[in-house]
Amino acid sequence: MDGTTAVVTGGTRGVGGAVASAFVEAGAHVVVCSRDGDAVDETVDALSRTGGASGLRADVRDEFDLERLMEHADRAGERDGVDTVVANAGVNHGAPGEMPLDGEPYSRFDDTLRTNVRGVFATVREAVPYLTDDARVLVPSGSIARDAKPGMGAYAVSKAGAEAVVRQTHADLDATAMTLDLGLVDTALTGNQGGRAPEDVAPMFVWAATDADPTEHGGAVVGLREWKTATR
Repeated sequence: MDGTTAVVTGGTRGVGGAVASAFVEAGAHVVVCSRDGDAVDETVDALSRTGGASGLRADVRDEFDLERLMEHADRAGERDGVDTVVANAGVNHGAPGEMPLDGEPYSRFDDTLRTNVRGVFATVREAVPYLTDDARVLVPSGSIARDAKPGMGAYAVSKAGAEAVVRQTHADLDATAMTLDLGLVDTALTGNQGGRAPEDVAPMFVWAATDADPTEHGGAVVGLREWKTATR
């Protein structure tokens, strides 16, 4: 990833934080954002010890925040443009398994979709003017988007919507868009139920940003099995 620029939304903790660190180690200039400005500053300070990093406080629910983020990213690296976008920012307003859809308050449903679906859409849309010719758009997801389980409510609906944004992005843009199914990852978003550490799945994003075959994986859901098969 030497000389490239990558944007990671929700890049201060969990999967986003691990991906940002892996990208920096791979040679990219990484631009992170979060709704918490202090967390952005702390993350950039830590990443800058090993490579190029910068960031802005930005809320993916606000397209004007994302416009500023992408304008910054365009100028941040060694060359103009954005090579990789990881639309990672997301919310889950409740405990997994305890959020039946018929019990979801309208406000919680609306914010979940505004963040997890519209936020992905807005991230991609605001990045479009700056995407390089071989850009990659990567969106993390899980089987809950395709395999319904009780009590996953608006979160499950939102992940299905995010995957639809990926498919349409790949169909409409020159960029290669992929959904990365990470399985269960141990983060606050998943209720810290156990599973893989974020650092264990971060290399999958490096592979997807560099070596994944666009003709095979573009527009598709790429799981851990596909990643391991491709990197044997």
